[in-house]
Amino acid sequence: MQQLSGRTALVTGGARGIGKAIALELAGLGADIVLNYSTSLDKAKEVSDMIKSLGRDCLIVKADISALSEVEDMVETAKEKYGKIDILVNNAGITSDNLLIRMKEEEWDNVIAINLKGVYNCTKSVIRQMIKQRWGRIINISSVVGIHGNAGQTNYSASKAGVIGFTKSCAKELASRGITVNAIAPGFIETDMTDTLSDNVRKTMESSIPLKRLGKPEDIAYLAGFLSSSKADYITGQIINVDGGMAM
Repeated sequence: MQQLSGRTALVTGGARGIGKAIALELAGLGADIVLNYSTSLDKAKEVSDMIKSLGRDCLIVKADISALSEVEDMVETAKEKYGKIDILVNNAGITSDNLLIRMKEEEWDNVIAINLKGVYNCTKSVIRQMIKQRWGRIINISSVVGIHGNAGQTNYSASKAGVIGFTKSCAKELASRGITVNAIAPGFIETDMTDTLSDNVRKTMESSIPLKRLGKPEDIAYLAGFLSSSKADYITGQIINVDGGMAM
């Protein structure tokens, strides 16, 4: 029997990168997937086809996670089809990098709205039903820069640090209801964003990592799969770095 057989997982930002890898990993472990996307319908359809090839069902839902009403509609649509959401992966996020002295108000607001308020919106929208069934898994994707900071990313670092505090507080609130809440803090991961980097920048990044390579989205997905399973029943409120040793 697959570890997540009978479970339904909502993955935000699941059309590409880390979200895609997590959606496929959870499907491979037996979960049906609610795949949230914002702009990339074609990519979402590709991921959905891959999930279905694994023998699992997939519901694609477009929603701006910074808008609570859209998130609530997405959750209701998912519950109408599957009856419940057992696992929430708050993965969707954006960057809008700039030095603070040059950062525009909208660059700050947009990043906080998606990366932090989006986590609040999605979590708040699923926990009532998780509490009722006395079981749930919430996995938040933070970042090592939320722990150590990074020049030119005050908005992103603040949002990801906020996710860490949110994770720990939710874990304390929900533990008695059978719900675990954990966060994964990726380091430099090979995604669409890193694909645009020059060779020199990439080499500089790799040199700062003890394992001397960028991570793969699957490195994050494997941990998300474990945290979603019964093997992680006694783990909650944790922030786990997956960064090749960068933040030691």
